[in-house]
Amino acid sequence: IEQLRRARPQAKFLELVHRLDKETSGVLLLAKKRSALTNVQDQFRDRGTVKVYAALVNGIWPASRKVIGVALLKTLDAKGERHVRAASADNSDARRSITLVKVAQTFAQHTLLDVTLKTGRTHQIRVHLAHEGHTIVGDPKYGEFAANRLMARGEHRFARMFLHAKHLSFDHPAGGERIALDAPLP
Repeated sequence: IEQLRRARPQAKFLELVHRLDKETSGVLLLAKKRSALTNVQDQFRDRGTVKVYAALVNGIWPASRKVIGVALLKTLDAKGERHVRAASADNSDARRSITLVKVAQTFAQHTLLDVTLKTGRTHQIRVHLAHEGHTIVGDPKYGEFAANRLMARGEHRFARMFLHAKHLSFDHPAGGERIALDAPLP
């Protein structure tokens, strides 16, 4: 955001509408007016937006597994860093979380998934997929460290987390028309 502000010094207002984890690529929405910012943030909160991610996971995802409805709990790990984990629904501190999963492509040892968020919790996709036994390739926090190391050194040399915000749709804050933004995989 600071680089964009420096590149557009004439812009009186420029703010992130939402965020992505640092390791995630893809669509990132910014607002040029406060009224647009609050309007689209309200759409995010009221689930009026559609967000779809591409995630490459370790292993073969079962095509019949389409909904993950596991509550998530924010905690601190031994180093004092924020960590999210799956929790039972009856845990009063956990928050209800729903992720939709669709197989896009299957490879020998990995599956490319289209993942749609129905709720927007911190690290939701990463924790839900890991909870199901299919960590995201390259995930430094919830992933399989030995597999990540092999992937970083292997034939394809993929050294970052394979999570990409590929689609975002929302209603334009001024005109109300539906806007669909798509970012192909890098």
